[in-house]
Amino acid sequence: MARMRRAQAGKTKCCSLHTVTFLLVTLFLVLSGTGFRILGNSMLGSRQAGVGKRGELDGLQAVEPSRMVYGQPKVLTPCRSDVLVLTPWLAPVVWEGTFNTDVLNEQFRLWNATIGLTVFAIRKYMVFLELFLQTAEKYFMVGHRVTYYVFTDRPADVPHVPLREGRRVEVLKVPGALSWQEVSMHRMEMISNFSQQRFLREVDYLVCMDVDMKFCDHVGVEILSPLFGTLHPGFYGAAREAFTYERRPQSQAYIPRDEGDFYYAGGFFGGSVVEVLQLTTACHQAMVVDQANGLEAVWHDESHLNRYLLDHKPTKVLSPEYLWDRQKLGWPPVMKKLRFVAVPKGHLDIRGS
Repeated sequence: MARMRRAQAGKTKCCSLHTVTFLLVTLFLVLSGTGFRILGNSMLGSRQAGVGKRGELDGLQAVEPSRMVYGQPKVLTPCRSDVLVLTPWLAPVVWEGTFNTDVLNEQFRLWNATIGLTVFAIRKYMVFLELFLQTAEKYFMVGHRVTYYVFTDRPADVPHVPLREGRRVEVLKVPGALSWQEVSMHRMEMISNFSQQRFLREVDYLVCMDVDMKFCDHVGVEILSPLFGTLHPGFYGAAREAFTYERRPQSQAYIPRDEGDFYYAGGFFGGSVVEVLQLTTACHQAMVVDQANGLEAVWHDESHLNRYLLDHKPTKVLSPEYLWDRQKLGWPPVMKKLRFVAVPKGHLDIRGS
């Protein structure tokens, strides 16, 4: 027992000595600033280890924010009182007058984001591609890095359009489809596949658009969000009972008549690449199930898109300014700008080919 007490006393003295030594070393490091540098380097290293491809810190240069002068937001003065500007789940609805382009451009300039745009120019739809790209260069994400991903069965026919600095066209060869319905049905699958193979490594955001359209006004970073959809121009003022959702309960796209927020257009959606990958994968899998059961949703991929966005609320909603058909719908006063509009065409000539 005496030996054990002596041993314990020795250990206590040893531990006390180690504690005092540790405190003295720590005090020295703190006073010299070395400790803070070690801690800072350790934290930075751990952050770098957790950052993915598109957010790597290696070689990243700090971008100094520039001084900006702009009008003060007015808390008691709504930006628009004639339209819905916020959904019940607090997602902004983007209309002209609800955002400041200069402020948003500065924020995205600091991040140096790259935007990918997917467009399908299959068979005779190739005729629309040149005007699409020409007007995109004039109005789409001006001042930002853009990669146009052109899905086509006719790579040799892709037009050479002059591009701004930091922008490029990537041609992705896909099999020719027998009909426009098949293009519609396989679009989700192809975007999903290429998102996994390439887009996750190459861009920050993915914007998916129809090719038989043209840009007529600014379409910029105000649309970007983890997940966004666009209000269909034919239904933005309609009751949910009038929406052309898939109404057959047997379909994976089924939405009952007493459900639904908005009717979203299949010709303009997007978000972060991760979110778009999840959306397109889910829609494709749902279409596979329907096909196995001998079903095809009433509006193909658009029907499945609406089902998905009902279950997974978008973080931003674009007004019909961003997808419009002036030939059919005119230009109502509520539309302060028409940004992305349909090109007149003969459906039988194009879709029947």
